[in-house]
Formats: sequence, C-alpha cells, structure tokens
Amino acid sequence: MFYRQAGVHHSNYKTDSALFPIPFDKWSIYTMLALGIFAPAIFGSFALTSYLLPWMIWAGAALSLNLLIGWAGQFHFGYAAVMSIGGYTAIHATLAGIPFEIALILAGLMSMIVGVIFGAAAMRVKGLYLALATLAMQFVVDWVLTHVPAIGGGASATLQAPDMTLLGFKITSEVGYYYVAFGWLLLVTIFLLNMRRTGFGRALVAVREKDYAASILGVNSFYFKSVAFAVSSFMGGVSGAILVFCFYHAVTPEQFTVNVSIQLLAMVIVGGLGSIIGSYFGAAFILLLPGALNSLVAYVSELLGLQIGIETLAHLPNLFYGILIIGFLLYEPLGLAKVYDNIRKYLMVWPFGYSKR
Repeated sequence: MFYRQAGVHHSNYKTDSALFPIPFDKWSIYTMLALGIFAPAIFGSFALTSYLLPWMIWAGAALSLNLLIGWAGQFHFGYAAVMSIGGYTAIHATLAGIPFEIALILAGLMSMIVGVIFGAAAMRVKGLYLALATLAMQFVVDWVLTHVPAIGGGASATLQAPDMTLLGFKITSEVGYYYVAFGWLLLVTIFLLNMRRTGFGRALVAVREKDYAASILGVNSFYFKSVAFAVSSFMGGVSGAILVFCFYHAVTPEQFTVNVSIQLLAMVIVGGLGSIIGSYFGAAFILLLPGALNSLVAYVSELLGLQIGIETLAHLPNLFYGILIIGFLLYEPLGLAKVYDNIRKYLMVWPFGYSKR
C-alpha cells in the first residue's frame, strides 16, 4: 500500500526526527502544494473566490489560534478581536501611505502588543477564568471600534481597503488575492511544522500538560505563555489584515464579533488541538457547514410543511458549533485530525491488522 513502512529505516536521530519519515507523506505534501499553486488554472472563478480563498485565510487564522490553544494550552475566546486590530491597523497604515508589506508587519505588531497586554493579565488565572478574561478583550475591542471614530469610524462605519501593492506589483485580480492568501498560509504552515520540533515547541507542550511540573524542570511557564500569546497574536493580526484586503475589501466592526471568535474556536477544536492538518480540516468543515446546514433545514422544513424564519436559520450554525465543540471534546478530543490519523495508521498495516496488537 501507499503507506507501507517497509524499507523506511531510522538509523540515526536525524532521520527519525524528519518532517516526513514516511515517503508517501512527503509526496502527498508535494502534490497538495502543486495543487495549491495551480488551483487558479484548475478551478473556476466562483470556486476560487467563494471556497478556496476564504478557506485558506481562515485556515491560516485557525493555525495561528491553534498555536496558543493546541500547543500552549491557553484558551482564547476573543481571537476575532485580535484579527480586527490587524485589519484596522493595516487599513489605517496603507491610507497613511505606508507600503502594504510594512502595513502587514505593523498589523501583526499592534495585535501582538494588545494581545500581550491582555494576555499578561489573563495568564494570572486558568481554565474558565482565562476564557472569560480573553472574552473580556473581545468586548473591550468591540466597544473601542464602535465608540472611537478615529479608529473604527463609528458604530456602523465601513472603511474601504485601498488598492494592494505588494513588492511593487499592484494586485487587483482574484488570482492575485488568492496567491497572497496562499503565500501567507504556506508561511504559517512551514513555521508551525518546524516549531513543534524545536525547544520552544517542546517547552510549550510541557507547559500545556503541567505548567508547574514544567517549572520544576526549569521551563519558565510565564515566559513561554507570554511568547505564545505574542506570536499567536502577531499571526492573527496579519491574518486579519489579509482577510480584509483579499476577501472583504473593507472592514466593519460586525465582521469581527464574538460569533467569529466562537467560529474560530470551533475550527480549532473540531479540527484537532495541536494539529496542523486538523486546522485545515476544521476550517473547511466549519466554512462548509452553515450552507449545508441551512439547505438541509430548509429542505426538511419544506418536506414537513414547517415555516422557519430567516433569523432562525441565521442562528442555527452557532447552535451546531456548540454541539460540535461539546461532542468532539467528549468523544474525540483530538478532532478530525485524529480520525485522519486512525485511517492513516490502518493503511500502514493493512491487510495485516494483527500487527497492531
């Protein structure tokens, strides 16, 4: 089979710690990379802008949040606020004449500063109290965006994103927006793939499992939690800026409400905590779920002769997000990534199932 391990020998630490110890994993990654590069030539305009582009942007945001939740074990219920800070910072910076490349860095830095400030206060507590502290950040940022006209323009104001110029090239086409989002997702993925093999990544896992035990072993849990908040917030700010410039082309406070934070949390938990491929699965699943769910509910209601209002349909996804989060936490805490891993391990030994015993 494709996943056969015969002929794969790990005679030294270097080969054993390789990113892709099984050759098929490496070639499947190369195949997916080639598919991503040539996607504009394969898929139509509607699929590119309505499915692939938002999926890549939200997958990048889910990966950024997964660094904090999955690796560091720190819950964050206000991640949409982090992304909104990046989006607004990037727009104000480009309107001031700053090049888009520097505006992206400023967006990440501003999100990192605010994230670390709230994170430093939040890290004095754990569990549910940490979740509530980060949720407070969401409400504070929402209030600032709607009540400080110099930042958000007002309660119902919309700030249009200016034209994007990246590395001297003006980007106005759908293909150009796609490649910007694809490039950012690739950078985040490569960073996390290598981070989990470093001392920093192992320290985050130690802090996640038992922070006081990690402290006994010499790991400064407060320092690594702070760095996790900083790095995750930086990547979240850049993801928010790319979301605004490549997909929305404008920014309003309604785009980054607490519902978006719940949606991001669902992507991470349903996909799999601490899993890179799980963030891809979770983003695809959560993005496709509302449309499929609304169509199913509309079909069933029509079949049964029931009348369901538009507002009810709009709130159904949030209900199912909660059900999915609870369900995966109870029955499959490692999410869709674990389901994929189970299939992968089965294929490794098929048809010799007795070798698993």
